[in-house]
Amino acid sequence: MKVQQAIDTIITYGQECRKGHLPSQKEAVTSAIIWFLETQDQDALSQLAQAGVDMRNRWCGPRLAVRGLVEFSSYCGNTCLYCGLNRGNPRAERYRLTKEEILSCASAICDAQIGTMVLQSGEDGTRAEFLEEVLRSVKAAHPNLAITLSVGERSAEDYRRWKAAGADRFLLRIESSDPELYASLHQGRQVETRIQCLDTLQSLGYQTGSGLMIGVPGQTTSHIVKDLLFFAEKGYDMVGIGPFIPHPDTPFRNEKAGSVDLTLRTVSLARLLLPEAWIPATTALGSMDRDYRLDALMQGANVVMPNFSPDDCKKKYAIYPGKRCISEENTTAPSMLAPLAAAAGLTVDTSRADAPRMG
Repeated sequence: MKVQQAIDTIITYGQECRKGHLPSQKEAVTSAIIWFLETQDQDALSQLAQAGVDMRNRWCGPRLAVRGLVEFSSYCGNTCLYCGLNRGNPRAERYRLTKEEILSCASAICDAQIGTMVLQSGEDGTRAEFLEEVLRSVKAAHPNLAITLSVGERSAEDYRRWKAAGADRFLLRIESSDPELYASLHQGRQVETRIQCLDTLQSLGYQTGSGLMIGVPGQTTSHIVKDLLFFAEKGYDMVGIGPFIPHPDTPFRNEKAGSVDLTLRTVSLARLLLPEAWIPATTALGSMDRDYRLDALMQGANVVMPNFSPDDCKKKYAIYPGKRCISEENTTAPSMLAPLAAAAGLTVDTSRADAPRMG
């Protein structure tokens, strides 16, 4: 396959999606993506990575956006077979931050001059009123701080009231857009429900993000292709891509970890399809046999999320083992991230870094 022609095919498909056109050449773009996911041609992979970097720099600028992460609850009512927080794990350590504790985390993020806070939890069924009050309090204290929620599937009314209270963005990872694979990973869950939530979030005006894991049991190359095209066709503002890491207290404890190499290729392909997206160098990539976050930036990623949760909570939010953030200092995150950014040819951006389409 001609490498530049394959790259151009992928880029064109993304362009058609952004223009709202019914994409053409689905067979051609599928073949191109599969080839990049499976090839052993290192020169072709180098060209793919450079194309991802060039696309990011052209559309988002050569900058590394920083988001302050707060994991405010480790309770979860789901039985996701890969996650250490699933409700069937009796060894999981549970906690829930108070409003005052979350406000303290928000102040620490602002003190570090970071313009976005990501509020994340398990799908713990927290009262909509509680999160609404938290959002209003954070916005009152820090009106310029962007807030991203990542709290799972909720009703349209909950999403609406949180948007009115000050939430700017919402992350809802799908992990797989294939109904059968999704059902094999999530007991009692259907992917159609998650897609409906994502559609609702977009309709309400949230900057909306999703994502997938690479290497979950049962996943094939065709699944990854389907997910990438799904993200492009939906036009998400954020896409998180990280490797599957088996947790010792889950049914997938003995499964093989996801491939870093395949994860990095997928990051570049996502960038070609979604040039304006914020794509993190995920903590999961930083928690493997070594820290691969720089590698992800060299494929077209452009976000890192230092963890501002209370120190005693970081180890308890154990969705997978060995999370890098447990040992990382966060109070001077931007200055600490400068060498990482410079190594990737980027500058640290601690602004809100909204989706480019927001103007």
